[in-house]
Amino acid sequence: IVAALIGGLLAQLLRQPLIVGYILAGVIVGPYTGGVTISEPGEIALLAEIGVALLLFTLGIEFSLKELKPVRRMALFGTPIQMALTIGFGYGVGQWLGLDWVASLWFGAVISTSNTMIVLKTLSVRGLMGTLSSRVMLGVFVVQDLCIMGIMLVLPHIGGGSFDIGALLFAVVRAALFLGVMLLIGTRVIPWLMRRIARWESRELFLITVTALGLGVGYAAFLAGLSFAFGAFLAGLVISESDYNAQALGEVIPLRDIFAMLFFVSVGMLLDPAFLL
Repeated sequence: IVAALIGGLLAQLLRQPLIVGYILAGVIVGPYTGGVTISEPGEIALLAEIGVALLLFTLGIEFSLKELKPVRRMALFGTPIQMALTIGFGYGVGQWLGLDWVASLWFGAVISTSNTMIVLKTLSVRGLMGTLSSRVMLGVFVVQDLCIMGIMLVLPHIGGGSFDIGALLFAVVRAALFLGVMLLIGTRVIPWLMRRIARWESRELFLITVTALGLGVGYAAFLAGLSFAFGAFLAGLVISESDYNAQALGEVIPLRDIFAMLFFVSVGMLLDPAFLL
């Protein structure tokens, strides 16, 4: 946190995004550089996962499902086309670099998805959240997360081993069941729970409830084969439709900013300057 503060101050003085300062701070205190070093960067990475989930959770609260409806066609049809074209481009680059066809396919898959955390954080800092372009991006990110689930099930079996179509179908059914249960709980249970907690007028209990909903649904999504952060985003979307969305957002934003900062510092810790050079 001290390193992030110094990096953030320098970035602000140089009129650069705070994200740049956080990542450079992570490089400096990471295991690949001299001087002060974080002894267990893996533990920081675990906290960073919470940061990703909380950021997408709050973004889900800020966006309502009604705002995503106008861009659903672009997200549902445009995203698979974008991913297929990018995978093809990455495959071509991999072949040009001399990689074998399996590694080239993996390279294409890696660059076909966006880092939701970085893009949406940048949009937020620039005051572009709520615009049509940001809603299009958010819809694309949601579909990308769903596509990645299938890609990560298929790719490990390409070029070696046997492909288990049963495992893929089971994963799809499991994810569909999770979304169905989430829809039921989101429309019936969560609004009732929020009203109940709010009546007790305990700010501490309300904060814990909101945070537990975001991280709890995220963990349930992880168990269902979806990403932890995607589940947290769904929880945010559900709360956005409740009467307490503004209060929930105000309570969780300070937590989000601290954990999000840890995410960007942990990204810096993973960077080996010598390897990049």
